[in-house]
Amino acid sequence: MSWQKEIDELRRREALAAAMGGPEGIARQRRQGKLTARERIAALADPGSFREFMALSGVGTYESGELTGFTPKPFVNGTITIDGRKAFVTAGDFTVRGGSGGARGGLGQELSVTQRAIEWQLPYIRLLDASGGSVRSFEEIGRTYLPDGNAWSIYEVQALSLVPTVSAVLGSVAGLPAIYACLAHFSVMVKDISQIFPGGPPVVKAALGIDITKEELGGDHIHTRVSGCIDNLAETEADAFAQIRRFLSFLPSNVNEPAPRRPADDDPLRAEEALLTIVPHNRRQIYDAHKLLNLVVDRGSFFEIAPRYGRARITGLARIDGYPVGIMANSPRHYGGSTDVAAGSKVIRLIQLCDTFHLPLVSLADEPGFMVGPESEKLGIERAGARLVASVCMSRMPWITIVIGKLFGVAGQCHHRPSGMFRRFAWPSATWGSMHIAGGVSAAYRREIEAAPEPDQKRQEIEARLDALASPFLTAEATGQDIIDPRETRAHLVEFVHDAQRILATQLGPPPFPYLP
Repeated sequence: MSWQKEIDELRRREALAAAMGGPEGIARQRRQGKLTARERIAALADPGSFREFMALSGVGTYESGELTGFTPKPFVNGTITIDGRKAFVTAGDFTVRGGSGGARGGLGQELSVTQRAIEWQLPYIRLLDASGGSVRSFEEIGRTYLPDGNAWSIYEVQALSLVPTVSAVLGSVAGLPAIYACLAHFSVMVKDISQIFPGGPPVVKAALGIDITKEELGGDHIHTRVSGCIDNLAETEADAFAQIRRFLSFLPSNVNEPAPRRPADDDPLRAEEALLTIVPHNRRQIYDAHKLLNLVVDRGSFFEIAPRYGRARITGLARIDGYPVGIMANSPRHYGGSTDVAAGSKVIRLIQLCDTFHLPLVSLADEPGFMVGPESEKLGIERAGARLVASVCMSRMPWITIVIGKLFGVAGQCHHRPSGMFRRFAWPSATWGSMHIAGGVSAAYRREIEAAPEPDQKRQEIEARLDALASPFLTAEATGQDIIDPRETRAHLVEFVHDAQRILATQLGPPPFPYLP
């Protein structure tokens, strides 16, 4: 006897699920300038690679045992491949109840997408377009409930130390999904259609009496510039998916595998003449740190992370002779390159990313020190500095620093690690110390200066005397510090990254310290 009747029922239910929130919900999604969950997955994945699971989940209505109506779950889960590599994906479906999760099931639940990503050891991608919890669910289950969401969030946290995790904010995302947006190694939102907040405008109105729009409350101008909650901004959803694909291309599928090397089409010994003149002799003049960075990595390989936030430090991923690396550089265009709280936060996340997924770290250092002043104090620069020092000292991946210019104070020491595979070179343009001579003289020689007949002249005399001691060659005589021709920088980086691979091979596996967002 055939099971065709049951197969026909299966196909009917699959079609109901594929219809998502129905024509009206899909039309509303399109009016808002957004793709549907299924269109998003198709745009991100290699063509034809999506394999859905939990496809039949939802809420059915029945009469005499026959299905008469069906509301699918407000998310689509499955596996895809990206550039031939498999990954897990979950996409919030705003066409179904605004993406609200509603009530959870009971016994017999299949593994969640996050649990599968952990157990299968594959990257995990969230395409977020969800409003979080809804009071509507109280009526559905006939009661309220205790907020025990960490029963599921624990897996989201565990994934951070095991597999590459990415969040794309593709609509108005509130409640727990807004937190999930930040529980990621990389996050991106889309201009004009994306916002995140713990509670939206109606909640703000009820709590604070403030009338505010979704964009004013949690738009990209807040979260990619001020709060730093989201790393990158995409112009379109297609741009967001391209950024996700590129980010994942630098990382292994899990912490137990080495990062993938790509064939290099760039000369490992390329010596750029522009490096000889990029740092001005006049230290009051600035230079383009992005240009510097691109002169030493494989051509076209740099992928910047959080470019609009903490702009005194440039952070991102790149390739050196085909090998993925984390890379950072001080940017004199912003605060003179001084590390403020925002820039320090970016650096900590990059250090964690490299340590978790076994990437060498390259630092192009031109560090004036931690940002000073009353606003920096209000933001807690000392505690931020303490976190940065701790992150540096706890890291273990191979690390190379090229001192381009200034290297002062505690922020300067955060470009150095006293343990593990660490290497440092300096350019002849480098200068260093506990603090700037100009600022330090006024403090250390205050009495001598004040007692002089011509205080300003005395201060200049002392500064000139100390400047004569600031040559990096004097340091090299005493400490053995290696000073190089700037044009040799790429060759030294290539050699270091090649040498680093044998050390990285011994560090495969989960990091000794969990990744914290």
